[in-house]
Amino acid sequence: MKILVTGATGSVGRNVTRALLERGAEVRVLTRNPAAADFPDAVEVAAGDLARPETLRPALAGVGRMYLFPHPDTVGEVVALAKEAGVRRVVVLSSAAAADGSDTTHHAPVERAVEESGLEWTHVRPGEFMGNKIALWGASVRAERLVREPFPDSAWAPVHERDIADVAVAALLEDGHAGAAYTLHGPETISRREQAAAIAAALGEEVALVEVGREEARERYVTEGGFPPEVADFMLGFTDYDGQPVDADAAEFDISGYGELTSLKDAIGEPGRTFAEWARDHAADFR
Repeated sequence: MKILVTGATGSVGRNVTRALLERGAEVRVLTRNPAAADFPDAVEVAAGDLARPETLRPALAGVGRMYLFPHPDTVGEVVALAKEAGVRRVVVLSSAAAADGSDTTHHAPVERAVEESGLEWTHVRPGEFMGNKIALWGASVRAERLVREPFPDSAWAPVHERDIADVAVAALLEDGHAGAAYTLHGPETISRREQAAAIAAALGEEVALVEVGREEARERYVTEGGFPPEVADFMLGFTDYDGQPVDADAAEFDISGYGELTSLKDAIGEPGRTFAEWARDHAADFR
């Protein structure tokens, strides 16, 4: 049984591909630029673009299951082509924002299209990615051993990208996950200040933390982190997920209203990876 991984060059998609190979699955990845793809020899690389569904037919040939990266503009056509090709199970990379209805324009349409297709589906809805800290803090830690953070004592339970991938792989390969929507969180609630300390420990060097205002943070998220302005606005609580303004005077962005949360242990019976483990895994990204 062949499995197609879309979004395979992303942080989660690469880990999905790796974990599928480790479990002996036959994997094909979809990429817009096969010549630049860097995957193990055992991976079949197919050209295609979710934004251009007509390019997907060769990639879908012989595929029984698919890991679907969200691309809402064309998802209806993509899912129809997958069903026509014989795909029977789809695992969607979604978002915790889809769980409470705050996301109506990006992940929610993808979830809805897959559900309405009649295919077997599972939604994997991570909340805050631990990996966001590479984009948000990586440049300043590398250059100055400094973290600039607007909400240093705000605490949440971010999730390791490998844990997200492990849930997706379990849903692709195992029975018992059909119809489930896993709103994933990490195994511990940890403040941004504690996260910075964990990165310092992984480096074996001191990393200072300086509190900054949201306006300065927004500028850095865009110029240093590479986040689109609308994403920076959402992450800092200026707008909701769909871009609608919220109370700009709020002390900090509250992302705790996502309903029932799922730990890795709840989803697949394995303990989740801590932020300290993630920091050690990614120490090279901060050197």
